[in-house]
Amino acid sequence: MSIKNSRRSRITAEGVYLVSLGCPKNLVDSEVMAGSLISGGIPLNFDASTAKYYLINTCAFLPGARSECENAIAEGIRWKKRAPQQRKLIVSGCLIQQDKQKLIRNKYPEVDAWSGVDGVGDILQTFQQADSGYTTGDSDLPTYLYDENTPRLQLTLPHVAYLKIADGCNNCCSYCSIPLIRGRLRSRSVDSVVKEAQDLINNGVYEIILIAQDITAYGADRQDGATLAKLLKALDGLQGDYCLRLLYTHPAHYTDEFFAEYAVNKHLLPYLDIPLQHINDDILQKMGRKCSRQRIEEVLQKIRAARPESIIRTTFITGLPGESDAEFDELMEFVKTQKFARLGVFSYSPEPGTPAAERTDRVELPLAEARAEAIMAEQQKIALAANQALMGKTLTVICDAVEGRHAIGRVLDMDAPEIDNTIHLTAQRRLKCGEICQARVTEAKTFDLYAIVC
Repeated sequence: MSIKNSRRSRITAEGVYLVSLGCPKNLVDSEVMAGSLISGGIPLNFDASTAKYYLINTCAFLPGARSECENAIAEGIRWKKRAPQQRKLIVSGCLIQQDKQKLIRNKYPEVDAWSGVDGVGDILQTFQQADSGYTTGDSDLPTYLYDENTPRLQLTLPHVAYLKIADGCNNCCSYCSIPLIRGRLRSRSVDSVVKEAQDLINNGVYEIILIAQDITAYGADRQDGATLAKLLKALDGLQGDYCLRLLYTHPAHYTDEFFAEYAVNKHLLPYLDIPLQHINDDILQKMGRKCSRQRIEEVLQKIRAARPESIIRTTFITGLPGESDAEFDELMEFVKTQKFARLGVFSYSPEPGTPAAERTDRVELPLAEARAEAIMAEQQKIALAANQALMGKTLTVICDAVEGRHAIGRVLDMDAPEIDNTIHLTAQRRLKCGEICQARVTEAKTFDLYAIVC
């Protein structure tokens, strides 16, 4: 045995190695679990080889995400087999919640414990009781919701934090399994969100990103009159240097009260994420979107009237059962006309338990994918032209990754972390992570800008 191996064999396995998959909403759950574990005496360990526990927080939204989860579980099993008497493997999150028939749990008997959405707050107990096949928190309709008093460890860049203002969804779109996985809408109080936001600011966070399955529905389940507009007004009055970003809104739930607040809020960035999904009225009806093309166009007009500089990000789905060539052509023409600043598109994938999955008039997957690719090809032209129009302009940029006088960042008003464009910076001085600076654009590509810091 080498000296290196001998030393490693004497290390006592400790702490938890955490793998967080999926969207920012899922990341917040991971942060809550990490905070609870640390408060209970189980620290994070960023070296899996010396960890006692291996925790995978899963996503189950699409087949690709579920496949990624199974790959992560297989990797966790390989980790466990290297020291099966010392190590425990725990799998949590949406995949367990969706696994009503326990197919995944039966497939991986090596997993010591399973924890669903309602198990987030009880993750310490899950660890303490970890045994073969142990399951908790997988109720049919989850009800868990953390608050400002819940331990939480921020795992994002120090200057960026996600703040979950609600969980669950009442929209029940025909293609979407989220209500089956996350349960019905449940909103935190305005006071709870405001207190957590102030704590984040006090701890050095500059960019607070409000998230939920549908933040425009915030407060609809409460009896105290809470709305997104009232929440934003309260957040606008916090102490410190910060900005607010909104993700995951629904066109059916925008209100005049929101537009009025959007127009005057001093800390709210002119950036709105609105997954429109389609524009044809028949497809929107089949999707169960509760809005029409006319309603969508009214919302877009009011956004731009309130703040003409608004950056609108959206997503679309191609190939929903019943989508004809003419309906797709209408969507394509809409994309060309609107020229969205940021856009993503998915080909339809049937989700178990959803009404759309039961339809027999399916669009063949190759055709659905071809339609998605066609929209993205058009969007690339739009994106390149928009970036080229920024040549020579000076923009406000936030630095996310820094190496000396070089950094990768984002145009603050235009880009959310990890999902949007990036800007590559060069400066005559050393830059700092989280720094806000002015930079002049010198080169433009489809999804990247290059700039010199002023």
